[in-house]
Amino acid sequence: MPNATYLNATEASGRAFYMAFHSKGPIIMINLLRYRSVADYADYPELAPEQEVTGEAAYELYMKATQQHLEKAGSKVLYFGDCTSFLIGPEDEQWDAVLLVKHVSVTQFMAFAQNEVYLKTAGHRAAALSDSRLLPMQSRALPWEESV
Repeated sequence: MPNATYLNATEASGRAFYMAFHSKGPIIMINLLRYRSVADYADYPELAPEQEVTGEAAYELYMKATQQHLEKAGSKVLYFGDCTSFLIGPEDEQWDAVLLVKHVSVTQFMAFAQNEVYLKTAGHRAAALSDSRLLPMQSRALPWEESV
């Protein structure tokens, strides 16, 4: 049985995410990205570059098109970088890149993710990635630094 891949939220995971974070302020999303060696535009021929491109190049096209929509939603890219193998973690699990994005709120994130103009270019992401993970987080006080 092949390993499962994850490129989009399910209806259930989207509902659970909204319920868990909707009234709690800013969130940071960890994006783990695994690129295709060659981008697959079969489902998005209208977005396909004239020449075949790598998944990494297609993801760059996605981010160039997405940046303005993130900014309009009040979101900000905090970090983008290449990955290597885990120091602690499964030896057979590898990711190509990690992206951290701070969103003002779940409501703003959902508005961004459902923006029709953004969705017209989101196919670059699907063409670029063979697998991904999206992990929402919220800041909290460091319990070991709280005063007694």
